[in-house]
Formats: sequence, C-alpha cells, structure tokens
Amino acid sequence: MERVSGLFSWTLKRVLWLSGFSESGAARQPRIMEEKALEVYDLIRTIRDPEKPNTLEELEVVTESCVEVQEINEDDYLVVIRFTPTVPHCSLATLIGLCLRVKLQRCLPFKHKLEIYISEGTHSTEEDINKQINDKERVAAAMENPNLREIVEQCVLEPD
Repeated sequence: MERVSGLFSWTLKRVLWLSGFSESGAARQPRIMEEKALEVYDLIRTIRDPEKPNTLEELEVVTESCVEVQEINEDDYLVVIRFTPTVPHCSLATLIGLCLRVKLQRCLPFKHKLEIYISEGTHSTEEDINKQINDKERVAAAMENPNLREIVEQCVLEPD
C-alpha cells in the first residue's frame, strides 16, 4: 500500500509540474510572458510587406526575439515590439509600424499597452518614425486616409 501511495504521490507531483500548477507565481511568470510573446509573434509574422509579396517574418523584419511582453498588473500587459526594416533608408518603415499596430489592436485577446519601435541603429530616421507610430493621434489620422487604410488592410489580411 505504501508503494502505491508513493507512486500516486510521484505521479500527481509530475502531472502538476508539467501543467505548471506546482510552480510558484514567480517561477510561472516568465513562462506566461513567453507564451504571450509567442502569441503576439504569431499574429505579426504573417503581415505582408507593403512592397513585396513576402511576410515580415520571411523578410526577417520581425523575429520571435523582437517581441517582449511584461506584466503591468494582473490583467494588463505591456507589449514591446522592435522591428528591423530591410534597409536603413526604408521609406515604408512607418507603414510597417502602422500595420503592426493595427493588427495587434484588432487581434490581441488580452488587455495591453503597445509600444512599437525600430530596432536601434537600423534606420536613418528611427527616432522620428518611433514617435509617429507610437502617437495615437497620428495613427488615427493615418487610418482616416482611404489610400493608406487600403494598403494597411491588404498587409494585415490573414493568408488563406
């Protein structure tokens, strides 16, 4: 009987450990943030480049490592994305940032604050672009432009 009880106890501990229930809140936290970051990356990797038939993932504009998620409080998260334009003078970097923002605002299933930046040192006007894509009023104004909105819609459209 003791052997059965020990085996049951070991099995239960293993199941709880594998499911994450035995971890303390602090130990489980990095894994939850990692899962949320992968969820974000899954949404943005399929965004199409405005000029090319490729996705941002295929062009390595976004990678798994460019997404960071931090907990603000129990129900809110800070999502930080650092993307890398294909060339340092990319004229469509602002549009790519806009596509990232629109896709995540529409599709993220959890409450979040979103910050999108060009990776440091990868664009000639990164400071100006970072200000534009993180300014709610500028983003709203850009989405009121029918031509720009149509381009964004084509880029964020889910592949079949």
